[in-house]
Amino acid sequence: MGKLLTAASVARYQPASRRREIADLGAQGLRLVIQPSGARSWAMRFRRPNGRSAKLTLGPVDISGAEVATEPRIGAPLTLAGARRVSAEVQRLRAVGRDVVADFSEEKRDRTHRAAQRAAAAFGGAACEFVQEHARPRTRRWKETARLLGVEPTTLEPIPGGLAERWRDKPVEEIDSRQIQFVIDEVRKSGVPGLAGRTRQTDARARAMFSCLSVMFSWLAARHRVASNPCQAVVRPSPPASRDRVLTDSELRWFWAACDTLGQPFGPLFKLLLLTGARLDEVTKLSRSELSEDRRVWALSGSRTKNRRPHTVPLAPLALVILDDIKSIQSQAGFMFTTNGLTPVSGYSKAKKRLDRLMSDAARESRPDGEIPSWRLHDLRRTAATGMAEIGIAPHIVEAVLNHVSGSRAGVAGTYNRAQYASGKRTALNEWAEHVSRVVHHGGLADGAHEKPI
Repeated sequence: MGKLLTAASVARYQPASRRREIADLGAQGLRLVIQPSGARSWAMRFRRPNGRSAKLTLGPVDISGAEVATEPRIGAPLTLAGARRVSAEVQRLRAVGRDVVADFSEEKRDRTHRAAQRAAAAFGGAACEFVQEHARPRTRRWKETARLLGVEPTTLEPIPGGLAERWRDKPVEEIDSRQIQFVIDEVRKSGVPGLAGRTRQTDARARAMFSCLSVMFSWLAARHRVASNPCQAVVRPSPPASRDRVLTDSELRWFWAACDTLGQPFGPLFKLLLLTGARLDEVTKLSRSELSEDRRVWALSGSRTKNRRPHTVPLAPLALVILDDIKSIQSQAGFMFTTNGLTPVSGYSKAKKRLDRLMSDAARESRPDGEIPSWRLHDLRRTAATGMAEIGIAPHIVEAVLNHVSGSRAGVAGTYNRAQYASGKRTALNEWAEHVSRVVHHGGLADGAHEKPI
């Protein structure tokens, strides 16, 4: 049975254990709906033009008693007076033959579609879409791309203070080269927006941000979401100076001894970087499943290499000795370098600092005035390549060892010479390992003799 509702009675009604629906005698078809949770809403019940019964939710109940200046509408909080005005308009439309349920459903779909279009046109939505559809399935460092754009990789939520939050509602078409340049300069001077602990001045991060935004806007342009890539008019940050640092014979001896002192897991890991010429990420994630049964061949899938090409590394006897000595945790993941059995080892930057201290101590013992120039772990890869060339390994074989595809390894010749390269790679890595062993265990220079990099 219905009741003549008042603003006071609407506020007084309490929720029950079951949903309550109270008809308002002051408006045809209007209902006050009270959920067990206490949530209140307005709804209407009537018959559609085809004779079927229908329910139309008008919106949540507003018990503040304050009427708004704008016309009440479906979907907005409604006072009793506002709900009655909306219901009267619904009855008027029904009287002229309109199917208000179908009309409202179509209008709701249109609003949802327009909202989705606005979100996709804004930077925040476009950044999430770019991460989902391009960066994650096609790039190896997609998580870093997401963070540069101000998006949490796992949840795709905006990072507080990041670009996705800053430009959440800014249409991508309105982002111009001036604004891109401002962001690049900001990253260079104070770090990536929203990333705590990354505030050091660095050109490397500025280059990373430029590349990230340029790829994203090129992707948007290819889908006709923007007319052109605004990064084309931005000054590209200068590339880093080409590095040519390789370790000398004495540095190799200090390096090897320091790795012995450093111990597991980082000592063996760093030694394998030198002996294989592989990248840090490749060696760090080395798993038992990638090793052949006799452990003489390490096979990396394309998903594990920088150029997406499968790569095999014949392991020299010295490398096998190092692998055999690793006390790795047995687990389903199978990582050789791990401290928990679930994930690859991390923290090698701290281990590198300790390695540097150990090498410096050894250098001062050998030559009190000796200083070791700064070097990076990636320089071990360059040292391996340079060293193999110095001992007579052909350039195309060195390229094959490094998994580079250029020069004589490109095109048809590279395709049909893989078997020859496999044999050449094994010979090269064996000879390189023997050379390293001679240097670190039997090397030595006469006092005052000039030492050149290997």
